[in-house]
Amino acid sequence: MKSPQPGDRRNVLTPEALTMMDVIARSGSFAAAARELGKVPSALTYSVRQLEDALDVLLFDRSSRQARLTAAGEELLREGRRLLTEMDAVANRVRRVATGWETQLTIAFETVLAPSALFELVEAFYALQVETPGGDRPSPPPTRLKLRDEALSGTWETLATGEADLAIGVAAEPQGGSGIECEPLGELEWCFAVAPHHPLARLPEPLTPEVIAQHRIVAIADSAHRFAPMTFGVQPGQDVLTVPSLAAKLEAQLRGLGCGSMPQSLVRRHVEAGRLVVKETTLPPRRGTLHYAWRVSGGGAPGEALSWWLSQLRSPKTRRALLEQHVGLLF
Repeated sequence: MKSPQPGDRRNVLTPEALTMMDVIARSGSFAAAARELGKVPSALTYSVRQLEDALDVLLFDRSSRQARLTAAGEELLREGRRLLTEMDAVANRVRRVATGWETQLTIAFETVLAPSALFELVEAFYALQVETPGGDRPSPPPTRLKLRDEALSGTWETLATGEADLAIGVAAEPQGGSGIECEPLGELEWCFAVAPHHPLARLPEPLTPEVIAQHRIVAIADSAHRFAPMTFGVQPGQDVLTVPSLAAKLEAQLRGLGCGSMPQSLVRRHVEAGRLVVKETTLPPRRGTLHYAWRVSGGGAPGEALSWWLSQLRSPKTRRALLEQHVGLLF
């Protein structure tokens, strides 16, 4: 390979080249990537060779039949994805300056909250009629919504790392200087529940941690990747069934696959219908205040979409519905 010049490196690190690397790595082969990008495999191979020549590195292991990245290729992929995200963020900011409406608003939603209340808000958002530059008549907001189902530390992590613009249901308030604003959503109370046919349903109350530890617990997995994960209610040595969401936890406990705590507002109607039994325990009561939090961009005012969501969350009725309106998980 010839000795690359700095200008060559900058010229080849285009959004198209970075996207190409991402598609090849994700699809696992040059042929599959070529189909997705609408190119012939030879053109893709040539583009990769040009990139390797300019950077003076090998990006793919030629001894493998698959499109396997070298260590240098892995690093370019990681940094390339970060750069593409930053480019999107710049485009979003430019769009917001021009119209006031964000191109996309990402909302992280804690899995223990009521999804029906969230989708009522989504429905109301899409029903808005707004004026936009160049539009002939009022139309729905130009902002695309992206919803993320998160749990425990993962809800906060998505906001802290910039993956979300708004997080609903975070358990902790941010530290000072974090560039994040936070307001209380409300208090969530939990109760210990089992199916009527579960062994714990027949035992005298209050149940002790030693007794509970002899039976499998159903726990929601913390969705955090970088932050320290949180776990609640698991006793030392206890068997654990880990599930991805509150809906899955409810299903498991209705089937008697394990025990565990769930929000009182969710459990109440299942108890009334005889599908669950609430048991008193000697464990400390589990309750806590949840918050909603949002990113503050350079001290500027929120975009139009985020402002609308924040205005809805200031309503006590909306906050109560998010904590209690679990109709989507009721039979």
